[in-house]
Parts: sequence; structure tokens; C-alpha cells
Amino acid sequence: MGKMMMRMKMWKPTGMALAAIAATAAVAFAIPSAMAQRDPAYAAARAAGQIGEQPDGYLGFATAPTPAIRTLVQDLNIKRKAAYTERAQATGSTVEQFAFTSGCNLIASTKAGEKYQTPGGAWKTRDGSAPERDTRCP
Repeated sequence: MGKMMMRMKMWKPTGMALAAIAATAAVAFAIPSAMAQRDPAYAAARAAGQIGEQPDGYLGFATAPTPAIRTLVQDLNIKRKAAYTERAQATGSTVEQFAFTSGCNLIASTKAGEKYQTPGGAWKTRDGSAPERDTRCP
């Protein structure tokens, strides 16, 4: 288990803190997502099931990435972290807390056919039902 997952397991959000972070994260995740959707390579990789949303708020590789896909995802994740950092400071939360809540929202907003990572680490393809999300998600 990575350091990020260890830190996330120790984080015990209060109802009010989680609600505040969730409300702000709903707005913040739209910015990096909108930037990414303008990139045809991102859309193609997502549609092909090569990349997907992770519970930690960042994109991950559902299959072995090409160098171009790896670079694309790294760039988008850098942009996400910058947005999360800015919004975390504005809400008084940590970057990890804000990223986690954003991950909850991003996974919830996946569409049928898109990949997402379950809390247990498995990659799934979204169907018509609700995705599997962490029990701490708002």
C-alpha cells in the first residue's frame, strides 16, 4: 500500500469538513477535466480504456501506457495537483483531502464505457450502475 493510501486511511473527515471540501471539489475538478477534454489524445485514450479516474483524484493507467500516453497523463496530473493545491488552501484542507474528494466526484461522473479504479485497486469499466467508490465519499 502506497504512502498516499496510508495517509488517506488515517484521515477521518468530519461531516462539515467533508461537505465543504466536496462542494469546492465539485467546481475544481471541472477545470482540469475541461482542459483535458479539449485534447483529442486524452479523449482517445479515455475512450480506448487506456486511462481512467483513480480514487486519489488523479488519472491512472488501466493498461500499459505508451510513452505519449504516459506524458499526457503526467501533464494532466500536474495540472490537477496545481488546481487541488490552490483550492485546498482556499478551503483550509490538505491537498490530499481535496484530491480525494475530487476523485470521488470524478469517479461518480464517469460515463458508461469509461474506466475507473475501485477503492481496492481494480480497474473497472463503468456500466449503467453506480461505480464502486470509497465509503468515505460524500
